[in-house]
Amino acid sequence: MQPTRILPDLQCSLICEEVRQEANGNFFLIGVIDFLRVPQLPITAFKLSIFNRWTAGIGQFNESVRLIGPDQTTVLRKSEVKFQMKDPAVNATTVTFFQNVEFAQAGSYYIEVLVDDVMKLRYPITLFVVPPPNQQQPPKPGAAA
Repeated sequence: MQPTRILPDLQCSLICEEVRQEANGNFFLIGVIDFLRVPQLPITAFKLSIFNRWTAGIGQFNESVRLIGPDQTTVLRKSEVKFQMKDPAVNATTVTFFQNVEFAQAGSYYIEVLVDDVMKLRYPITLFVVPPPNQQQPPKPGAAA
């Protein structure tokens, strides 16, 4: 008996600055992001790309990708896409783009990846405020000049 539906496994999920696809179908992941280092807040990210690779599934699925705020409840962005896997030996790739994301505070934001409402992965992306090295720090009140 052939199975008609197997929920896929999430092989990987990466946040990048950009994802491009060659004519032969291969993907370029540009600027894989470990954390966000910004000079000031609030700040707007022009584009965040989330690259997801699914494997070992059969059937039609609904992927949901969410960007969650540091309070761990506020959904800043959400994207849903349908994809199909006809053979468990063949992978499926989805790419989500979140544009013009405003970050108002430092801290850990979270990416959640679900398939058919089943959480497959939740991982942090931490935002740090780091002033440029040549920027003068303002004098502390009461300090001698």
